[in-house]
Amino acid sequence: MHPAFLGIATIFFGVVACLGYFWGANWVLDKVIFPPRGPNAGRNINRANLIRPWVFLFPALFALTLYLVYPVIETFRLSLTDRDADNAFVGAANYTQMLSEPKFWEAMRNNMLWLIVVPALSTGFGLLAAQLTDRLSWGNIAKSLIFMPMAISFVGASVIWKLVYDARPAGTDQIGILNALYIWFGGTEPNTWLTIPFWNNFFLMIVLVWIQTGFAMVILSAALRGIPEETVEAAIVDGANPFQIFFKIKVPQIKGTILVVWTTITITVLKVFDIVFAMTNGQWETQVLANYMYDKMFRANDWGVGSASAMVIMLLVTPILIWNVRNARRELR
Repeated sequence: MHPAFLGIATIFFGVVACLGYFWGANWVLDKVIFPPRGPNAGRNINRANLIRPWVFLFPALFALTLYLVYPVIETFRLSLTDRDADNAFVGAANYTQMLSEPKFWEAMRNNMLWLIVVPALSTGFGLLAAQLTDRLSWGNIAKSLIFMPMAISFVGASVIWKLVYDARPAGTDQIGILNALYIWFGGTEPNTWLTIPFWNNFFLMIVLVWIQTGFAMVILSAALRGIPEETVEAAIVDGANPFQIFFKIKVPQIKGTILVVWTTITITVLKVFDIVFAMTNGQWETQVLANYMYDKMFRANDWGVGSASAMVIMLLVTPILIWNVRNARRELR
């Protein structure tokens, strides 16, 4: 069967199945279990209405349990077992081994570095772009160009930037833009940018900043447009200059949105994998936690330590997710 036809058929039967489930659930509740007739008609209607939301929520709850809750529980179980002894229980031995490996601490250090740099730069550049493009007559075109990298996958963006950093032997034409400029300005030997320890992490971060700036710009631009014009006009009347209007009037009013953008990018950074894998494969001291987990699970076939590192990533992400949800609810109130 052709994949396109199979995809269309899957979507069609999926929609039909959902409609059938909801219609059937209503029919069973109203006609079979709690029929609205007889002396208990009113009570049956109330009971059906109490159960109905849970019946409708069941497919989503089942999917969440199957694809989220169960994998977390299973990952935690694997993190307590030994790969070499028929999954024998070893307690915290995998965590102890993980914490004793220099590669883990290299990954942790690099992740912390990403957390400091990428959300700050992405949010800052996004806020700057949102403010400046709103003041341009061709601002919509500028926004489209800045947002365009969001349409590129992380692997695709990594390939593009790997070509930017490309280094060819001295004396040959440099196809990498960075080395071409370096040679043009008087350099003699091209630099292998991605192999320079510590600094190569920043060259990788540029890729994610390039992608996430467009996301931050779109969200913050909408927030800036939602600021009441009266507050800005009052500040102008009081003699405030553009910098004071921006930093003392506009930014405080969209602080909640800035924090949401910051935390959303932070979660993306904690899970970053594709960029490092495609550009350096974790070599030259660029390992991050997701790559460390991948190496342990699928290269070393050590599911115990790999699962332990997955639990560490989840523990780092969970508090940020909880804070984000609570902040969103607070904003709604």
